[in-house]
Amino acid sequence: MKKITVLLICACLSAGLNAQSFIGAWESYHKSENGDPLKSVVIFGDGYQVIATHDSKTGKFIRTEGGTWKLTGDTMTETVEFDSKYPDKVGKEVSFKVFINDSVMGIVGRDRTYKRIDHGEPGKLQGTWLFSGRVRDGKTQMIDTSRPRKTMKILSGTRFQWIAYNTETKQFMGTGGGTYTTTNGEYGENIEFFSRDDSRVGASLKFDYDLVDGNWHHSGLSSKGEPIHEIWSKRE
Repeated sequence: MKKITVLLICACLSAGLNAQSFIGAWESYHKSENGDPLKSVVIFGDGYQVIATHDSKTGKFIRTEGGTWKLTGDTMTETVEFDSKYPDKVGKEVSFKVFINDSVMGIVGRDRTYKRIDHGEPGKLQGTWLFSGRVRDGKTQMIDTSRPRKTMKILSGTRFQWIAYNTETKQFMGTGGGTYTTTNGEYGENIEFFSRDDSRVGASLKFDYDLVDGNWHHSGLSSKGEPIHEIWSKRE
């Protein structure tokens, strides 16, 4: 009877399922096999998604994976572009049935559910971006974003995560994420996890930002105190 009830609930939650309803950020608090408190955050953009798990108390990075996604009926299919723990999954398709309502979503048959954080607002940089260049000594230097080596940043309305990886070698180079704000041309980050250096967890950084011909110009001082002027382009 319990199984039938769960299936009926999932069917009701999945009524009218559409891809747009997933856009935004979602979170789940759970425990590791050792009982450590964990937090997982999923960010869905148009066609791209990422999930990251870290220790909810210390900020210690645990794992991230993501790539492209599409929804057909109640089946979500992901093509994996990076996986920090299982690189052999890169390039493979994974499909699973999902359910969703306005505040909860999850995978059918799994115990964990995710509560909605936002619908893609209010941040003005919501979407998926690729690092595409920089400005040095007043000169703009652009790179080819179609190359296998990528640095991607996915933002919902309140959450961000960047990921550096290579789809050809399946190598994962690093990631970091947390919350962000955009106010009067200022972009602020509050770091919740950073795979390369746990000591940066809890740091708050502020940058100037501007949208120029659709590109995101990101300038200020890095976490190391070095001046930066990055250019990010929307990923289509």
